[in-house]
Amino acid sequence: MLGLLVAVGFGVMRAAIEWRSPLVQGARIDLSPWRLPYYAGLSTLRMAIAYLISLVFSLVYARIAAGSRAAERLMLPVLDILQSVPILSFMPGVVLGLTALFPGRTIGLELAAVILIFTSQAWNLAFSFHQSLLTIPRELSEAASIYRLGLWRRFTRLELPSGVIALLQNSMMSWAGGWFFLMASEQFTLGDKNLRLAGLGSYLAAAAERGDFSALALGLAALIVVIVLLDQLVWRPLVAWSDRFKFEQSGGDAPKSLVYDAVHGSALIEFCSTRILLPLGRGVETAFSSTPAAALGAFIPAKPSPAVRRGAWSVVVAVAAMTVFALIIWGAAAAFRVIIQLSAGNWRLVGVSAGATLLRTTIALVFAAAWTIPVGVAIGLSTRWSQRLQPIVQIAASIPATAVFPVLLLALLTVPGGLNIAAVGLMLLGTQWYILFNVIAGAMAIPSDLKEAAEVYRIAGWQRWKTLILPAIFPYLVTGMITATGGAWNASIVSEYVTFAGKKESTTGLGALIAQAADKGNFPLLLAGTLTMAAIVIAANRLVWRRLYGLAESRYRLD
Repeated sequence: MLGLLVAVGFGVMRAAIEWRSPLVQGARIDLSPWRLPYYAGLSTLRMAIAYLISLVFSLVYARIAAGSRAAERLMLPVLDILQSVPILSFMPGVVLGLTALFPGRTIGLELAAVILIFTSQAWNLAFSFHQSLLTIPRELSEAASIYRLGLWRRFTRLELPSGVIALLQNSMMSWAGGWFFLMASEQFTLGDKNLRLAGLGSYLAAAAERGDFSALALGLAALIVVIVLLDQLVWRPLVAWSDRFKFEQSGGDAPKSLVYDAVHGSALIEFCSTRILLPLGRGVETAFSSTPAAALGAFIPAKPSPAVRRGAWSVVVAVAAMTVFALIIWGAAAAFRVIIQLSAGNWRLVGVSAGATLLRTTIALVFAAAWTIPVGVAIGLSTRWSQRLQPIVQIAASIPATAVFPVLLLALLTVPGGLNIAAVGLMLLGTQWYILFNVIAGAMAIPSDLKEAAEVYRIAGWQRWKTLILPAIFPYLVTGMITATGGAWNASIVSEYVTFAGKKESTTGLGALIAQAADKGNFPLLLAGTLTMAAIVIAANRLVWRRLYGLAESRYRLD
């Protein structure tokens, strides 16, 4: 463990040196295999930083949304919008803004890459934890109220443990999503500017651009090695540890991990837990539970009357609402001035492109649900199959389809409608994992006593699916479909507009339209395409998935 900490510290130090280096346009990526460990380390560090930010954001955002119906009515639509906006739509602003903030330094580009990876990791974590908070059994919430658990204790004793299994499975999906968009996050083409970061994603992108199949194979092999190491050193021990948070009254087969068993008695971990984590937790708990008046005594004036407090709070809320409303009006007016420049022909093109992409995403979601539900249930219900197949699933989900897609495209282009078929296939590769990981989490969370009761009453076949499995996984399935919908539309960016060996291939679709507009710097068309995509995703979530979300909260709770 000490050696691992030293290695991580050395890697972070080398990355810090890289961040402080001068920014060079058109930097050439060395395709030598000896550079792969260094590139893999840099990409993994970016992914880790983005994941930690995503996790904190998701916990805080979902907790606030679940704690107030008024906040939920505002925050969930905002989350729908954020997950529906493709990376290419806001990438130019993020990159230009951060590179201008740190002129001539690589750190601005590094921060831009972390933010872009964050956008591929955060939304499914937030949706997952929000769903876990809404489906906490009522008797546990009532027990927390009876024992007068404060905000921090309720969060750490009830809410966070209730969402651990779903959070862990969606964390694996977030990492897979980060790898999927890694190539887009480490290289930026803005007009005549070509900015690259050293990393595994830019290595794969450079190999694909040059048509170097051997380098592409080496890069994919390095990515698979990283994924397997992370599975064995991080995810598998966490899966074994998270089994304690299942809501059940009888024990079942627990997942195993050699690494978890090996480090369970580590003196270093025990020291960090007793001397650092526990005192830190007590300090936070004391800070949340103690009143400012008791801590500061005479320095705090007497409390105002309830009427005065209500009046002051109303003024604060009114000022904040007016400010937000003014910003919305200003933004809407600025956007209107931009998109009004488009001709009627451009708007017809946007409509036709949106219809074509809608058809492809619907087909991809249907195919994804058809195979991920039975396979996810099989993996989640069987400890043996989970240990065997989950690493394979993580590898398959994490390999950037954008790296292997150009090679497959060469064969499909000779088939009539080949690019359309390939676009559906790439959307499927980018969305099916959201559903699969959530179904696995739902199946793993089924209490063992319910499974034993089904066996006692000899419930099998379709009856078992109807009375036990589908009701149990329904909240997780809805969460997976919501995030998969946004992922499918985002995947259209890279599936409908492909660059390989200097050649560009595209088909009719909203993703291709947005990619071409970003490539040519046509900001009115880029904005119109982005707004159309966001509107379609939000409409689907409001009309279909959000209603099913409410059904999961009201009917399929574990009460």
